[in-house]
Amino acid sequence: MNGQLTGGGQPLRLGTRRSALAMTQSGMVARAVERVTGRPVELVEITTYGDTSREALAQIGGTGVFVSALRDALLEGRIDLAVHSLKDLPTAAPDGLFLAAVPEREDSRDALVARDGLALTELVEKLAGSGHPVRIGTGSPRRMAQLNAWARGLGATVETVAIRGNVDTRINKVTAGELDAVVLATAGLNRLGRSAEITEHLDPELMLPAPGQGALAVECADPALAAVLRGLDHTPTRAAVAAERALLARLEAGCSAPVAALATWQGTELRLEGVVGTVDGATLLKMTANGPLTPDETAERQAVALGHALAERLLEAGAANLMGERAR
Repeated sequence: MNGQLTGGGQPLRLGTRRSALAMTQSGMVARAVERVTGRPVELVEITTYGDTSREALAQIGGTGVFVSALRDALLEGRIDLAVHSLKDLPTAAPDGLFLAAVPEREDSRDALVARDGLALTELVEKLAGSGHPVRIGTGSPRRMAQLNAWARGLGATVETVAIRGNVDTRINKVTAGELDAVVLATAGLNRLGRSAEITEHLDPELMLPAPGQGALAVECADPALAAVLRGLDHTPTRAAVAAERALLARLEAGCSAPVAALATWQGTELRLEGVVGTVDGATLLKMTANGPLTPDETAERQAVALGHALAERLLEAGAANLMGERAR
């Protein structure tokens, strides 16, 4: 990388996807990078295959397709750092790249944006007896599995509809009457200033989030820059997402598998919840593990061990048979 790491010098080039959400998230990180480095940061817009393809994510390789073009740009020296939604980041990092920082996490929950300002139960009650299922849009097998399991438990008629597109595209399907509701990440809606459109925050008991949901990842190829960017790191968040991603990695599940995980701090312990299911909701495995954890330089290693341990228990209970084709 050319120029000094801190103070003056050429602007740092921050690679970002072109979507409104990605640009907003990258702008937030750019301002923080400017504070810790004293250098200006310019955004470099990069189009990924995931942004241009209209195919279902599961067919084109899961959410990792949003990452590969940014990583190529880092490794080729066209950008100095990149910002990713951490839930999109494959668990295996390529050689030569550093996960330099994981800033403090936003709200990790999923959110419902529904017609008539209704919550999920209200939506089901309103359409009960109409002869029409409640049509809920999401591109996530994880969300489909949990929504379908919830509906089965209530005896409700819910149809999960696979959708793609940015936040506007998805919410417009509700306002146009094409769908009764969509499920989106609360963090993204908050960052875009659209939290007022949320009709219900889905409780993690009903809808456990994707591993890393609500967190951002700052990645770079320069070890010296990575050391400086570590000033943006939030140790409790890094440890929590490390546990979630370790579970995903040990399950050998890709980003699009019906796997959910959430780690939360409880005093000096980390509590990790994991869910693996079938997309139709017929089977849903839920397990929890707790482990002592101190927010210091050993936290990430301890968190990874907790994630691996819970994954082993899920595998022993038959998780591998629920996920379809496992990542290799």
